[in-house]
Amino acid sequence: MNAPAAAPSPDQRAARRAFTWFRAQTADWAATEGQRWIFVAKAMLAAFAALWLSFRLGLEAPYTALATTVVLALPSSGMVLEKALHRFLGTLVGCSAALTLVALFPQSPTVLFLGLALWVALCTGGAAMHRNQQSYSFVLAGYTAVMIATPAVDAPGNVFTLAVTRVTEVSLGIICSAVVHDVFFPRRHSGAVMRTVQARYAGFIDFCRQVLEHRITPADAELNHLKFAADIAALESGRAAAFFEAGHSRSQTRQLHAFNAAFMTALTTFYTLHRLSHRLRAAGDGPVLALVEPMYAHLAQAMGDELTPARLAQMRSKLADDSAAAHAQLAAGPELERARHIDFDTAVELLERFAGNLADFAALYHGLAQQKRQQVSDPGAYSPKTPPAIIVASGVRAGATLLATAAMWYWLAWPATVNAILMATIFCALASSSPRPTVLVKQVLIGFLISMPFAFVTEFLLVARADSFYPLVLAALPLFAFGAYLSSGPRWSGVGIGVGMFSATLVVPANLMHYDVESFISSELSLTMGVAVAFVMFKVLLPEHTMGHRGHVAAALWQEARNACSARLHRLKRRFDNRVRDLLSQLNAAAGPSPNAQTRAVVRQGLTLLELGHAAIELRQLIAASHAGGARDSLEVVLRQLAAYLDAPTRAAGEAVLAAILHAGTAVRAALPDAHPERRARLHMALTDLHSIYTSLLDQLSGESNVPTPAA
Repeated sequence: MNAPAAAPSPDQRAARRAFTWFRAQTADWAATEGQRWIFVAKAMLAAFAALWLSFRLGLEAPYTALATTVVLALPSSGMVLEKALHRFLGTLVGCSAALTLVALFPQSPTVLFLGLALWVALCTGGAAMHRNQQSYSFVLAGYTAVMIATPAVDAPGNVFTLAVTRVTEVSLGIICSAVVHDVFFPRRHSGAVMRTVQARYAGFIDFCRQVLEHRITPADAELNHLKFAADIAALESGRAAAFFEAGHSRSQTRQLHAFNAAFMTALTTFYTLHRLSHRLRAAGDGPVLALVEPMYAHLAQAMGDELTPARLAQMRSKLADDSAAAHAQLAAGPELERARHIDFDTAVELLERFAGNLADFAALYHGLAQQKRQQVSDPGAYSPKTPPAIIVASGVRAGATLLATAAMWYWLAWPATVNAILMATIFCALASSSPRPTVLVKQVLIGFLISMPFAFVTEFLLVARADSFYPLVLAALPLFAFGAYLSSGPRWSGVGIGVGMFSATLVVPANLMHYDVESFISSELSLTMGVAVAFVMFKVLLPEHTMGHRGHVAAALWQEARNACSARLHRLKRRFDNRVRDLLSQLNAAAGPSPNAQTRAVVRQGLTLLELGHAAIELRQLIAASHAGGARDSLEVVLRQLAAYLDAPTRAAGEAVLAAILHAGTAVRAALPDAHPERRARLHMALTDLHSIYTSLLDQLSGESNVPTPAA
């Protein structure tokens, strides 16, 4: 027989209560500020480990390895590994380009700088085109070539040594960052991706319920669509980072791609349904609303519960019963006008289509949430789409900045101007993919200005007194930790990057240290001047040609709508959705938290073109699967007229499309009685798409979108 357990003493109970109280009080801190300080600790460990190894290996420029760890200090191990790979690739390509250019023009500095300017322009344009971590490879390839070739202008024979040293030092910083961030208190990005998936799913379901219950205004609905577009881009970025982590598999990548695709499909169908409901309510169409409102209410009620497979099946069954009851009520009551009957048929078709889209979306979500492997066909990755004018402008601006600073170097005869060339080139390239480049460069400039006095004090009053590595770490640690702490939060991340890069360039001693106040101040001024030049160039050279500018986004949206009528059909709907959502995401990032009236107008225009493009693609798919006949011929006429309108959006072209739609509707309805069930379903879909195009064009021609068309 076991003896009863001894009761805890009063002291033990008091200690347990104190520990529980302390844990409860510090839980919020540990989840917020605690995580930031862990990040700072890891960043410092990686930085000074790289510095120590650089000293031990006798590398010429230890600050390069340390600066690499500063740049690679990111919240999750997946983000660190992803950026590290692209930094390494960009460094290799940039060094190769520098070797080639110096070999071609060893005694011609002017031609060499023209070649460098062209190379930087091409790389910056590539960075603006990709706008993800791949763009970082382009950025590195551009400014690494400048870093290697510029010091070799007067001594071309040293260029190979400079290139090898650069690759070695960058590689050392990459290894230290990768090991520290992946081994010590690692933060896996896959967890952040799953939190994003859960928030996306819950947010979309709540949004749909609010719309179906008429608890949200059309303007707020448009802003929600804008935020959803940003969420789609953010999820793809997170998925790309999580791919580099050990626990992420290729099947998860396919599931996330499919989840994003299902979300865009459901969102587009629901937007078309919402627009139809809004038009009916605005027109005061009581008979049709009386028939479809019960369906909206039942759908909203079903979405209030967890959407399990059984609940989804019950929801679709209830929707079918509601549809049958509405058709019976319609047949028993007075005959509706032709236009109202079409509205009713379209609403029922869209409700049924949305229910199917929602079921697919919920199934993919539950598979991800429960970590179940699902056999899904990969619809392809989310692909960014940057307007060509912005790509060209980014390249031109970066090339012009390099030439302007090179001219300053020549005319000023100030050796430290080399630092200005490098800084101006780096930040013109880095900010080219930002929707608000002047804000980013301004924050970095503030970081440089803040660091100037602190770097001087650290260098000459603290580091100069250090007689070994460990006192050196204690001397430099406060300044570097301050920069890392600022960069760990979104509000001041640019300032933190500026503090870290400035400090890494100036404070870190070399193996053979030479303390020169005049040279130090000269370097401080030239580095800051380079960032200031980048800021000025963004302000004065093609300032309207930046990422997310509403004029360029509006023009690109029209181009995507034109492509929907003429581009190759294979995966066209997926590509069209990707690119339109990506353009709206750029618009959202550039507009900030409070979009103005002009931005809202572009959003409305973009959503109208999204509706038109989807309907056009579906009509093309139906035509491709149909046999020759009057209905098919009339649908082809509609597509030709719509393409002509999108090329030249005049009132006359729009009215021609409306006339073609009315004729096609008559032809399609005439083919319904003799059609077999499968063809009848396709014809009903064609009527729905025709109605979507018709009502969207009516909105467009009536001026509801309030956005200048390309023809205007």
